[in-house]
Amino acid sequence: MNRLNPPISRKSQDIPPFLVMDVLERAMDIADTGQDVIHLEVGEPDFDTPSNIIQAGIEAMRAGKTHYTASLGIPELRRAVADHYARSYGVEVDPQCVVITSGSSPGIFLVLAALLDTHDEIVISDPHYACYPNFIRFLDGAPVTVGVSAEDGFQMNPDDTHRVLTDRTRGILINSPSNPTGTLLEPERMQELARLGVPIISDEIYHGLVYEGKEHSILEFTHDAFVVNGFSKLYAMTGWRLGYMIVPPVYVRPIQKMAQNFFISPADFVQWAGVEALTNSSDQTRTMKEIFNQRRIAMIARLKAMGFEIKVDPTAAFYVLADARRFSKDSYRFAFEILEEAGVGVAPGIDFGNNAEGFIRFSYTNSMENIQAGLDRIQAYLKLRFGSHHESV
Repeated sequence: MNRLNPPISRKSQDIPPFLVMDVLERAMDIADTGQDVIHLEVGEPDFDTPSNIIQAGIEAMRAGKTHYTASLGIPELRRAVADHYARSYGVEVDPQCVVITSGSSPGIFLVLAALLDTHDEIVISDPHYACYPNFIRFLDGAPVTVGVSAEDGFQMNPDDTHRVLTDRTRGILINSPSNPTGTLLEPERMQELARLGVPIISDEIYHGLVYEGKEHSILEFTHDAFVVNGFSKLYAMTGWRLGYMIVPPVYVRPIQKMAQNFFISPADFVQWAGVEALTNSSDQTRTMKEIFNQRRIAMIARLKAMGFEIKVDPTAAFYVLADARRFSKDSYRFAFEILEEAGVGVAPGIDFGNNAEGFIRFSYTNSMENIQAGLDRIQAYLKLRFGSHHESV
């Protein structure tokens, strides 16, 4: 091997960085120097995993649940997922169509791998979760974007979506509640998207974190759909790495074969903790949700007062995608200026698509005290940088 020119795959060289992680990692470097940094960039709940879930995981380990399981997951958790969707959305799910994964990201990867051959297309919104197009391109597919606007609540328009469909379209990927916008897709639009004759891939990871209105599963409108969900957000279980898919029956075996090869199986004791989460955690999640909502209301009001524009208030997840073009049209540079000068981590809009350039995503997965302190720092920085001619600063 040529040590000066080692063989590095095109895929690994071409995949873009996840810019939010670049911000986080730079923030960690700054913190290592002793400077205090307030994190408003990462979508990770600041709560500990509820104690009953932790206890279920410990008891499972002590009971010897530390070995391989079936690649599709333990039957108890697959049934619990099916029961959860029956209770929450009134839809019938066959537990045999539930696949347990080590987080929702492997689920997205497996679904896309089951659908895509070279040059096949997946339709996504713009803005979108930053990693969607990277998954698609890594699998030799092509992301096709449909622009959505702040004025329309960042909702995918079925007519616009229909216009980009081709004979190579293999799926339409939706995310409601949405990262980065914190908005919901109206059920009428979900139904119209389901009628387009293309499989829907529905990323439902933020379900349960809705403060106004109600979330809907794509399974309420069609069975020609893939659901991806998990435990990280609602149950504050990011480090447990546990997710699941609900897939049409014909895809179970192809996905199972890939799961066997790539992931073997999710951790046994973690799956038992998942059973506890789905069956006995409503009180704890309700409390977390109430606190998130208080932070949401406070953050929206404060950002507007500081001069950021928010045309439609986010009502779900834990993000505010605020228009910062009054201050800068280069969201990447602006985000790092805020980090370096104010000591606050925020996410640059360009990470989420061209339609989010000039926007900044703020996450309220931090204490109210830290959120207010972080916004105080940003306000002081904006006043110093732009002066009194920005009256609301």
